[in-house]
Amino acid sequence: MAARLKPGEVDLGTTIMAVQYKDGVIVGADSRTTTGSYIANRVTDKLTPVHDRIFCCRSGSAADTQAVADIVQYYLQLFGVTEGEPPRVHTAASMFQELCYSNKDQLSAGIIVGGWDKHDGPSVWSIPLGGSLHRQPFAIGGSGSTYIYGYCDAQYKEGMGREEAVAFTKNAISLAMSRDGSSGGVIRLAVITKDGVERIFTPGDQLPTFWKG
Repeated sequence: MAARLKPGEVDLGTTIMAVQYKDGVIVGADSRTTTGSYIANRVTDKLTPVHDRIFCCRSGSAADTQAVADIVQYYLQLFGVTEGEPPRVHTAASMFQELCYSNKDQLSAGIIVGGWDKHDGPSVWSIPLGGSLHRQPFAIGGSGSTYIYGYCDAQYKEGMGREEAVAFTKNAISLAMSRDGSSGGVIRLAVITKDGVERIFTPGDQLPTFWKG
């Protein structure tokens, strides 16, 4: 992914994740932003709110994903005013998909969208490089995700409760951070339900720990 960056651009080497559970969605990410082997920011907030109960997680070029998220946020705010009700999560995901697909040769952007709306309840959508759109019970992305596909496939269960889903997300991101040099720092989570958004912060010295070898 770094080879597609333009000169001077910052790579969001990262681990991002979203998990649908019984009552809502949890989005989570590490906090390390890298430029090559240099850590440009160790406490980045990669969870970007685009509406009241809709968040996106960004991987790829920091500049590209910030620009796309800003555009989607603008149009979702406009949608809420003109339609008189909050947008669906699918609407937000479709906007991301349209922008990423239409500009796929110019962008390095992998996006995960998660949230809650009154029509569909909780839902998670993935827009990988190339601009396709997929609804999934959970989605992972970024350079650290390659290390945790097996863990996520083995541990995910449909209909999980809140605490179980928080632990699953936190453990998966921590495992990726321990293996991936471009992921690290702290873990930031957002728990999105019909009642609103709760942010959970886990500092680096309180991460779940596993076998170190």
